[in-house]
Amino acid sequence: MSLSDEERHAIVLYRIEKANAALDDIRKVLPLELWSIIANRMYYALYYAASALLIHDGHKVGTHKGVIALFNLKYVKEGPLSREDGALFSNVFAFRQGSDYDDFIDATEEDVKRYLPRVEALVCKIITMTK
Repeated sequence: MSLSDEERHAIVLYRIEKANAALDDIRKVLPLELWSIIANRMYYALYYAASALLIHDGHKVGTHKGVIALFNLKYVKEGPLSREDGALFSNVFAFRQGSDYDDFIDATEEDVKRYLPRVEALVCKIITMTK
């Protein structure tokens, strides 16, 4: 089933709203030093922004790994985003996976500080690409 332009636009706006909400969650939780929650929200901010962009451009999105792969193919390999942007998305996915599902792996303040400014910048860059 194909989406109408109005449906696609509504989904894109909804995913952007969810990306911004994930960033807001981070700001609220940061003072509490809940690093694993922040890792989760960083990933989801990127995921929602990337899926919004893919949908905006008419691509079908499915699994999380599929979104990352298609994002890297369409916007990193073919441009305009950098290899560092693609690597960041992949690394934050792995970081979140480990923090959420692996025993004895917890996100740390150092991890969050390494990723957070770059995640915020990339989410903003992706959202701008949907305009």
